[in-house]
Amino acid sequence: MRKCYLFLLFFCFFFSDFNTKASEKTVSSNYPNNRYPLVQKPYMELPLGSIKAKGWLLEMLKTQQTGSTGKMDQLYPAIMGTRNGWLGGDGDQWERGPYWIDGLLPLAYILDDDNLKKKVQPWIEWTLKSQREDGFFGPSKDYPPEAGIQRDNSADWWPRMVALKIIQQYYSATQDQRVIPFMTRYFQYQLRTLPEKPLGYWTFWANYRVCDNLQAVYWLYNITGDRFLLELGDLLHKQGHDFTKMFLESDDLSRLGSIHCVNLAQGLKEPVIYYQQDPDKKYLQAVKKGMADIRKYNGQPQGMYGGDEELHGNNPTQGSELCSAVELMFSLEKMMEITGDLDYADHLERVTFNALPTQISDDFMTHQYFQQANQVTANWHDRNFHCNHDGTDVLFGLLTGYPCCTSNMHQGWPKFTQNLWYATPDNGLAAMVFSPSEVTAKVGNNCLVTFSEETLYPMDDMLRFTLTILDKKTKQVDFPLHLRIPGWCKKATVTVNGKPQQTAEGGTVAIVDRTWTTGDRVELQLPMEVTTGRWYENSIAVERGPLVYALEVKEQWNKKEIPENKKHFGEHYFEVLPQSDWNYGIVDFNPQKTPEVFRVEIDKEKQKSLYPWNTQNAPVKIKVNAKKIDVWKLYNEMAGPQPYSIIYGFNWGVVPIEEITLIPYGCTTLRISEFPVVGR
Repeated sequence: MRKCYLFLLFFCFFFSDFNTKASEKTVSSNYPNNRYPLVQKPYMELPLGSIKAKGWLLEMLKTQQTGSTGKMDQLYPAIMGTRNGWLGGDGDQWERGPYWIDGLLPLAYILDDDNLKKKVQPWIEWTLKSQREDGFFGPSKDYPPEAGIQRDNSADWWPRMVALKIIQQYYSATQDQRVIPFMTRYFQYQLRTLPEKPLGYWTFWANYRVCDNLQAVYWLYNITGDRFLLELGDLLHKQGHDFTKMFLESDDLSRLGSIHCVNLAQGLKEPVIYYQQDPDKKYLQAVKKGMADIRKYNGQPQGMYGGDEELHGNNPTQGSELCSAVELMFSLEKMMEITGDLDYADHLERVTFNALPTQISDDFMTHQYFQQANQVTANWHDRNFHCNHDGTDVLFGLLTGYPCCTSNMHQGWPKFTQNLWYATPDNGLAAMVFSPSEVTAKVGNNCLVTFSEETLYPMDDMLRFTLTILDKKTKQVDFPLHLRIPGWCKKATVTVNGKPQQTAEGGTVAIVDRTWTTGDRVELQLPMEVTTGRWYENSIAVERGPLVYALEVKEQWNKKEIPENKKHFGEHYFEVLPQSDWNYGIVDFNPQKTPEVFRVEIDKEKQKSLYPWNTQNAPVKIKVNAKKIDVWKLYNEMAGPQPYSIIYGFNWGVVPIEEITLIPYGCTTLRISEFPVVGR
């Protein structure tokens, strides 16, 4: 009897211990989710390279390949050349080198380009080999000042956060086993060192951008399960800027100059990142309130906000920094993955399809440091920005404005591509944001499949998904396909193999759960209607689907040499000047007759263009009645003070009606996107 009792005791203890350990790991799906006690995610990122771009999106990546992304070491050798501290040199020790690789690496592996991979690898190798015995890695020696190069603060926590993102992506693409002990040793070093040398010890940047460090800690914890990483997570959160309190309790977002614009774009996700470890709803509520306040006090129609270095209100002539756009995209991608909140996916598409393409030239060789929602000239001039870099901020150049964006802009399109598709906990796949693409992933009972997404979206409302089973021994496979229905879509339709399957309202996820065979085809139609929203001085912005529409202004591009005494801005730049009138207000209309007032025209041939993002190729146009506002004139090389909608006491009846043409914001360089409303 005693032996039976001991056996029973042992049996209970063994399985109790087994279940405890099992609960610390995610019940296995085809791809790992968060490990206990981290909160389970509704979507799991796929290995880098699983998602390939097609159609116009592939063209964007190829343009980066042949443009500045693939040539930064030649175009900007003082920073990206062999002297860079992240290659062991005595040059730049700080963020700009890692910024470039943070975009170049995913581009290289998505395109499977050996030449780009060869450019990436020396940065990886030097970084991995630079690790000291105590776990510290990267540049460790400061040098005397040198013009245009950041040679001090080599030990700063901040640039290592960018390096961690790079190493994560490298492991995702290659499974190089050196990465795990490398990151483990560094995080052990952080846990020992941060109490005496906290995040702000060298510079304040790490305080605001700690979320990039924190997400890497949780990524490693999901692989190793080392408990010290959770202790480090708490410490990083405690030392970082308190965005939760800022969003919930302060008036910072309503005050000009309260925070640096890129710090806000990056730090926005910190409460959501930390929520995984401490699942208090206040963290999610804080970010939702923060985003609502950004929209209210600083927002612009293209998804960005007035932030010409510091936060600067919602006047449509305030600048929005390119670094802010790509960092906000990454924040939205991570928050979408962790929460499943579809608002983040909607906002991601708004920034990607409107703000991103307009701020970088068609050949991906030049860019603007700041863009303006109402931008009627792009010439060398000091504007009403918080920061003016000798008047170069809206010029298109390699180094105009400040070179952080020169280095950091490269991550936008590749990381967007990487986040088009996710794995789901029910062993399915989710198409969360849309563009022509192809995903190869495991579904069902570990079956490898490919889904090809054929679409002209966002220039069209139809998406077609075709399945191919790659496992030759499998004829059929059961799994669900999750399809996001954007919030702007009133009613979407889903068709499977030509037969109507279901309808779904905007802001939901349609799930097609079935037994699949090769050749099965799903069609998702997202009808797009013209809508308007209210902005600065009661102006309106015109939207259709994920796209904002702006006045088509004829543009004159002039290439000019940069003066000898200003060569730190590069060798040349492009200015863009208007060749048609821009000072129009849209005639007041009955909102119930919006489809009649805004007349949509679609060029079917231009829809198929591999590069739709300029005025010549814009495939969708909207015609609307407008009147010229003669008192709205150029001021300080900008659209003058915005007329209020509607201006009372003015005889609009004597002003003739003209028909104006609106095109997608992302196709414009010069534009009005926030229109005054004038009397009929």
